[in-house]
Amino acid sequence: MKKVLFSLLFLSSFFVVAQHSDKEMSPSAAKINRRSLLIDVRTPAEFKGGHLPNAVNIDWLSADFNRAFDSISKRKKIYVYCRSGKRSKMAASRLDNLGFKRVVNLTGGYKAYEDMQ
Repeated sequence: MKKVLFSLLFLSSFFVVAQHSDKEMSPSAAKINRRSLLIDVRTPAEFKGGHLPNAVNIDWLSADFNRAFDSISKRKKIYVYCRSGKRSKMAASRLDNLGFKRVVNLTGGYKAYEDMQ
């Protein structure tokens, strides 16, 4: 009985870790393609100062943030990033709560991308 309980506990913790790792990755590890969306959640001024190629700007601080995703399929793979990863982590959580299950936060944000260049 103890072995079964331990095995179930181990497998469930492995699933949680595996699920979490799919929710965050570095910009260099992301496989962004035409079927996915790349969303920059920084302000328009920050976006103008530089952004990842093919990114769309949807400001996390905007009152219309949720509404901006109304026409996007909940099945769409969405990558979000900000300057360093804090706002995009909150945005990814919000999108998950809105029913988007394929949201990935690009850890390190635009700063990490610039460091790769």
